Formats: sequence, structure tokens, C-alpha cells
Amino acid sequence: MKNVTRRDFLKYSAAAGVSAAVLPAGLAAADSGPFQRTGKPKLRLSLAAYSFRENFPTMRGKAQKAAAGRETDMFKFADYCREHGCEGTELTSYFFAAETDEYLLKLKRHCFVRGIPISGTAIGNNFSLPKGPKLDAEIAATKKWIDRAALLGAPHIRVFAGNIPRDVPKEFTRAVADKVVIESLQECGEYAAKKGVFLGLENHDSIGSAATLLPMVKAVNNPWVGVNLDSGNFRTADPYKDFAECVPYSVNVQFKVEIQPAGAKEKQMADFKRLTKALRDGGYQGWVALEYEAKEDSAVAVPRYLAQMRELFAG
Repeated sequence: MKNVTRRDFLKYSAAAGVSAAVLPAGLAAADSGPFQRTGKPKLRLSLAAYSFRENFPTMRGKAQKAAAGRETDMFKFADYCREHGCEGTELTSYFFAAETDEYLLKLKRHCFVRGIPISGTAIGNNFSLPKGPKLDAEIAATKKWIDRAALLGAPHIRVFAGNIPRDVPKEFTRAVADKVVIESLQECGEYAAKKGVFLGLENHDSIGSAATLLPMVKAVNNPWVGVNLDSGNFRTADPYKDFAECVPYSVNVQFKVEIQPAGAKEKQMADFKRLTKALRDGGYQGWVALEYEAKEDSAVAVPRYLAQMRELFAG
């Protein structure tokens, strides 16, 4: 594992969760990010399998019973994406029926024959652990999924910083954990680069702001590691501002239909038009997946929101 020096750590860390250093001035609006995208923005519509999480027979290795007539699998989900005008399909690994090469190649072939590119996948790792066997296992599992993504033909994997478990020593503070997260991402990023797979660190768990997320990604300093930008996970006074700041560092984007600013008692409907403008203003070129989590029936809501996104992206 590549060690982060104290100088580098303080250079890239932010006050919100990483260290006492502040975000470099002008990062939000002026920073063009590490990917140097040129030309017009290009937003490609995808759909995350997590949107239909209640309809898969298994989730994270545990059996679950879907409502009668609503059962699905990864193959049917890919077909659904194709039939509803998506350009890609995000195959969340939590719902894979198997993790064998045979299954992955069968799924890859199915998507190719149906003319629906695989935009990415997702895993549920936790890097906020003290160094030792448990962290080693998380890193090993991430590398295994990098191999699987490469075999599947998925260009991107969503990864997490995670949360600190309750049973760790009190000396393992958030600042210490963040340093471990950075080092873990450096190791996994080096491995991913050799396989041609992007890793996108999501604003989730311990990461609720651009001020925490961006310094982490900058500290990793790998052209194959960026942000998995989830519009619904910022817990700041102005989530749209944080979203816009992260666009230049994003390798994948997910739209949620709701947001909840800091201090708000209830969730609010997301402004897809405003989010789309932020992506265009930031020069984003890549996948934007709907990840539906709201209470309305997904069978009714998902087609409607996909239609809204498709219209906005074409405009």
C-alpha cells in the first residue's frame, strides 16, 4: 500500500473530515479537473439496477421475496433499460445471481446482443477500518471486483469510503480513517489502472460534502480514480453547489429524484434541470444513471423520470 506523506496529506485534506487544511481557493468554479475534457458536454442516459432493488431474488447475498409478477434478474433488467430508451445499463453487483466467470460472460454477451452497453457496476466496500485483516479483506474484495468488471466490460465501479465501526479503538478517529481510505484507494487505483477500470468514490457514508470528497480524490492522485457523483447524498446547506463543484472530477453521475439539504426536516424533489445545467456547465462527458429510491412505485416512477432525463439530455 502506498503511504500518504504528512506533507501530501495536509496539502490535499479539507477541514470537513480529512484534516485542518482548507480547500484550495477557486476550486469550485475554476477547476477544470484532472480529465481535461474538450468539446461539447455529452450526457449518456443509464439506469441503476438498484432502482428495482425490491424485485431481485437476492440482495447482498441474502434471499428476498419480490412481489408476485415483479420478479426480475440482471438479464431482464438490461432488457428493461434497452426498451425504455437508455443508452446504457448500470449492473449493481448486489443483485448478481452468481459471481463466476461463466455468469459474467453470459451477462456480457446478453447486453452486447441487445445493444445495451454496460455503464458500470457498484460494490459495497468499507475502507474506514484500522489496518489489519479486515481492511486487507476489503481491499482484496475490491480488487476481485475490478477483475470482474474488466471481464464484464464495465468501465466503472462505484466505491465507498465507508463508516467507522463501533468496535474499533477510540484512537481511530475520522481523520485517521480518512488517511486509510486514501491509501486504500491508491492501492486499488493502481490495480484498476492496469485493468482499464475507473473507480468512482461516492459522496456517501462519511462523505457528505464536496469539501470532504474532493481533497480525498486529489490526494489519491490517480487518473483512473474520480468521483461517483450522487446528486442525493450531499448533506450541506446547498447540495446543488457541492454537486457543481464535483462535476470536473466525476467519472460517473447518478441522479436521485430527491435531495435533503442540511437542516431540512424532509426530503425535497430534485431539480433535474438545474442538475443537468451543472453537468453541462462543468463540461461533463459520460454516463448519468437514474438511481431511484423514492417511495412512489418504481414501476410507475422510473419510466417517467427516465423520460424527463432523456428530454433534458437531448436539449
